[in-house]
Amino acid sequence: MTDQTSNRMWGGRFAAGPDAIMEAINASIGFDRRLAAQDIAGSRAHAAMLAATGIVSDRDAEAIREGLLTVLSEMEAGQFVFSAALEDIHMNVEARLKDVIGEAAGRLHTGRSRNDQVATDFRLWVRDQLDAAEEALVTLLRACLAQAEVGADWVMPGFTHLQVAQPVTWGHHMMAYVEMLGRDLGRVRDARNRMNECPLGAAALAGTSFPIDRDMTASELGFDRPCANSLDAVSDRDFALEFLNVASICAMHLSRLAEELVIWSSAQFRFVALSDRFSTGSSIMPQKRNPDAAELIRAKIGRIFGANVALMTVMKGLPLAYSKDMQEDKEQVFDAADNLLLALAAMDGMVRDMAPDREVLEAAASTGFSTATDLADWLVRVLDLPFREAHHVTGSLVAMAERTGRDLPDLTLDEMQSVHGEITASVYDVLGVHNSVASRVSYGGTAPAQVRAQIARWKEMLE
Repeated sequence: MTDQTSNRMWGGRFAAGPDAIMEAINASIGFDRRLAAQDIAGSRAHAAMLAATGIVSDRDAEAIREGLLTVLSEMEAGQFVFSAALEDIHMNVEARLKDVIGEAAGRLHTGRSRNDQVATDFRLWVRDQLDAAEEALVTLLRACLAQAEVGADWVMPGFTHLQVAQPVTWGHHMMAYVEMLGRDLGRVRDARNRMNECPLGAAALAGTSFPIDRDMTASELGFDRPCANSLDAVSDRDFALEFLNVASICAMHLSRLAEELVIWSSAQFRFVALSDRFSTGSSIMPQKRNPDAAELIRAKIGRIFGANVALMTVMKGLPLAYSKDMQEDKEQVFDAADNLLLALAAMDGMVRDMAPDREVLEAAASTGFSTATDLADWLVRVLDLPFREAHHVTGSLVAMAERTGRDLPDLTLDEMQSVHGEITASVYDVLGVHNSVASRVSYGGTAPAQVRAQIARWKEMLE
């Protein structure tokens, strides 16, 4: 593309074209070409509005709208030649539209600016990513629910500080992630509702003197309403920041589950087996099955967090309205969206394929004095001890069992009574792991009946 072509797009203000360095730093077509479909959709809606309000003729508007479809088809077929000299996707589309339909293409930009154009394109793109994230989250939630339903009464150790704490059920553990991912789903939906306002028609910053119909373009593009302030419309990137905030929290949840899959699939735990589809082997150790997909999900959180911080840093010091700094809003959002959606898909595959080992889970639940709290609760409930005294008695019994290499249910009644003489044989009813989980009947507890109730609630919510 010649400098004359570049100058022609800018008009008569500049006598000489930018040098190579300025072109390199100024051009965004290398990444904002991803907005092509949104740019063309926005331009088609704008052209239809210009005709409806009598600002351009029906003939010119129809030529513009059809020409834009031709440009889009060329892009989809890989036949479109992008030019860095034309800076961005907007100028590339408009220049090609002029090649296709002639001088009528020059009427398309009436009543708008690249400032409101890019704000609209970017909102449309982010909205598409929120829709994709919503679909992926629902799919993953259903996979977690399926795992929870299979193991609603399978006993496993619950941990604090990665130390065995109390018995829980596999279903209860999986439902914890359902709650986390459910909040992510709510945040995605909230963000979409909040960002669904249309900047188009705000023009450069002050609106336009043309009698445009902003409600028409907003409706045509699926927005709920036009943005109410033209300065804010072109300078706002809260929608992108909120997407990155939502993505960061969701990726953090995925990373926590990925970490547990790495631990659970290790030879030391053997809680689950991951499928070959989401594992790799070692180049030197033939016995290895590495949880690479989980490890990569765990790592991708850094890229998404980084994108969030990067865009916050870009926006924090900008005066109203538009500044060129805001061209740096897209690459990190593109990268974060790509990695979030990839991580969601990979986690869905791992959760669906993983095979928990019921026997190993139950054996692990029976270690580490996991029913010590049940014993303390029994002492409070049956012997009416203050909880602090019950805690002390239980600690003494744990120490006794630990010294002799046994667990609490293995202590004899005489041994227990040597610590507190009022303990009776009924204490053994609470020391089994199945009895322990069955007793946790408070709302949100690990009792199988509670777990199944939560599964049913979530299934209904996702219908």
